[in-house]
Amino acid sequence: MRHLLDFFFHLGKFFAFLGKVFSKPEKAKPYYAQIIREFDKIGLNSIPIVLIISLFMGAVITLQAAINFTNPIIPKDFIGYGARDSIILEFSSTMVSLILAGKIGSNIASELGTMRITQQIDALEIMGVNSAGYLVLPKLIAALIFFPLFCVLSIFVGIIGGWLIAYFTDVVNIKIFENGLRLYFEPSYITYSITKTTIFGFILASISSYQGYYVQGGSVDVGKSSTKAVVISSIFILLFNVILTQLLL
Repeated sequence: MRHLLDFFFHLGKFFAFLGKVFSKPEKAKPYYAQIIREFDKIGLNSIPIVLIISLFMGAVITLQAAINFTNPIIPKDFIGYGARDSIILEFSSTMVSLILAGKIGSNIASELGTMRITQQIDALEIMGVNSAGYLVLPKLIAALIFFPLFCVLSIFVGIIGGWLIAYFTDVVNIKIFENGLRLYFEPSYITYSITKTTIFGFILASISSYQGYYVQGGSVDVGKSSTKAVVISSIFILLFNVILTQLLL
């Protein structure tokens, strides 16, 4: 019963926090500079990890598909087909978001938590600045812009990873693999994946910001808030993955 009450307490506090985040800013100009900084921290700094993970996972997915499609009745074209749809539907949206929860989510929570315990957030409030809007809104904007780009980039690089495995190994003929990539292609799958990733980006940035913004205590509590940010964000990403799959597919 206590855990249920805590859940509803934090749920109400979270939505009140979002209301404060999206309230009209006092001045727009400082927000622009903050948004550019978040573009660098959340967006540009995350591109290398997206590229590396997508390349190798595309290769692994292709290898696993080739190893498992051993039935002679199943055409070899389905190796490319299965690898492509696995990358588009799940890996480049859900898996990439879960991986970024560890990087971006912990960074957001620790940054805001450190600002809270060092009273920098209190100083902003004293100066009449909406600290939640000034610190969190740029993070949400950066996440909403870059997460769809991460998704598209991951799909492209993941398929390249699979193509490289087909080209440099004998697990599947390269021409057959390329035919499989074109087989039964559904453009709506791309829209579905981008939509999911955009929502996951908002979930990740907002929950991590909430965990860091309301830290109480010292440096140990900042570490705990970072861990909670990653865990809770991952749980909600998985939950909404099920809901969105049911609604959109």
